[in-house]
Amino acid sequence: MIVPKVVMVGDPEQLQAIEAGAAFRSVTERHGAAEITEIRRQREDWQRDATRALATGRTGEAIHAYDGRGMVHAAETREAARGALVDGWDRARQAESGNSRIILTHTNAEVRELNEEARGRLRASGDLGDDVAVKTERGDRQFATGDRIMFLRNERGMGVKNGTLATIERVSAEGMAVRLDDGRGVAFDTKDYTHVDHGYAATFHKSQGVTVDRAHILATPGMDRHSAYVGMSRHRDSMQVHYGHDDFVDRGQLVRALSRDRGKDMAGDYAKPEQDQARAFADRREIRFPERARQVVEKVRDKARGMFDGFRPKAFPSKVEGLAIEKATSSERIAADRSPAPSQARAIERYGRAAADIVRMTDKGLPVLAHQKQALAKAGDVLDQTRPHAARDLASAITRDPRLARDAAEGNTRVAAKAMETERQVRIDPEKRADRFMELWQVMTDAKTNMERAGDRAGAEKLGKRMESIASRLHRDPQLESVLRRRAPELTPGRERGRSVGQELAQSIQPTRDRDRDRDMSR
Repeated sequence: MIVPKVVMVGDPEQLQAIEAGAAFRSVTERHGAAEITEIRRQREDWQRDATRALATGRTGEAIHAYDGRGMVHAAETREAARGALVDGWDRARQAESGNSRIILTHTNAEVRELNEEARGRLRASGDLGDDVAVKTERGDRQFATGDRIMFLRNERGMGVKNGTLATIERVSAEGMAVRLDDGRGVAFDTKDYTHVDHGYAATFHKSQGVTVDRAHILATPGMDRHSAYVGMSRHRDSMQVHYGHDDFVDRGQLVRALSRDRGKDMAGDYAKPEQDQARAFADRREIRFPERARQVVEKVRDKARGMFDGFRPKAFPSKVEGLAIEKATSSERIAADRSPAPSQARAIERYGRAAADIVRMTDKGLPVLAHQKQALAKAGDVLDQTRPHAARDLASAITRDPRLARDAAEGNTRVAAKAMETERQVRIDPEKRADRFMELWQVMTDAKTNMERAGDRAGAEKLGKRMESIASRLHRDPQLESVLRRRAPELTPGRERGRSVGQELAQSIQPTRDRDRDRDMSR
């Protein structure tokens, strides 16, 4: 019996499919895949490290690496950035005639303008022959001997693929002969093959599979982490990024735009969650250590769980309370004036990206996917290497303020580091934990009261059960319980002797008639 075998090669982190779905990513998650981790295209170690950063979603880290070596350039406008890019491209072309190069950007409209400007430089320097009008699939084009062209469709008989680059050696209205970058000569009639265009510039989509010595990138707002990954990894020796301040106000906004994740999903990603997610996670990857896999998923869950995890009160806080909360938040953000260490900043940014993906799914009421949990677990391990329990503290901070995940993902790590330190202080200081408990308990109490007054009995009952559950777990933190016992009059003014703080709190949240009934029965 002959068993068919299908081999697929790809990278789910590169440009996403034009149509809906992410079949390749879904298949590799379900059945596992072998990964090639050695980078051979870039010749310098630091550039290989930058490509690894791009491949793992750490786009900001890669941009900072190239920026530190003078390869990221800003101009006042996109037009000025385009001019500076072509100037640099032309200088490098004349100084290094033996090296290959390409200009990359996001849209076909930009590609057309860049091709025209680049071709104008060759025409001015006398490097092109006479123009010949040729009808192509994209319209009429002027080609000349010495022009760079790109093939836009696979043609096995000619030995060319979509994105193959070549230099014209001979051209007429009926056909042309070209020299491919790999050294082969190809000739064809334009009536048989019309899928060609000038090859000085190309979109990121057309450049997949292209390898050149030098790459020049015009960054525009349509880019994301996937196009940045492709564009910034096409070169062997160097890469230059140009952008205008009319597109990106500063370097930080550039990093945030080029770090956006626009990965596509499959319908299967939203199937009913399986009973044992850890075992399913392991089985899909052929991992034969299900207990270890379960520990990984449980670790993710525990890091994100807090005493008030998931509580989002929809009560009606007074204007004074709202002002106090906003003032406290603003004060924390202003106080975050010191940047964390570079290694911790990178770890915070990575954790923020993973957490932001999960917050996005949760806000939409969608299940968190296995690869998102795995990304959070790995980011948490890296963050914990910067200091013990760092991931736990950041998870707690994000639970209180989900905006921190987005801020950290966009490179604003100072605020997240400040919030982490606040959570660390709460974790190690029982007095601060008591302050936090009493603050949140009061918010929940007010929310429950407002629900009862509004006639939302079901909501009030659900919140009351959650509060009872929280109160019943107080004995797990003896230090906190001891502090709360001292502060009992503030929490439960009519506290009875012999009852624990947790019991009193659970009693206090019941409706008045239920409390009276329970007290009568206990006498």
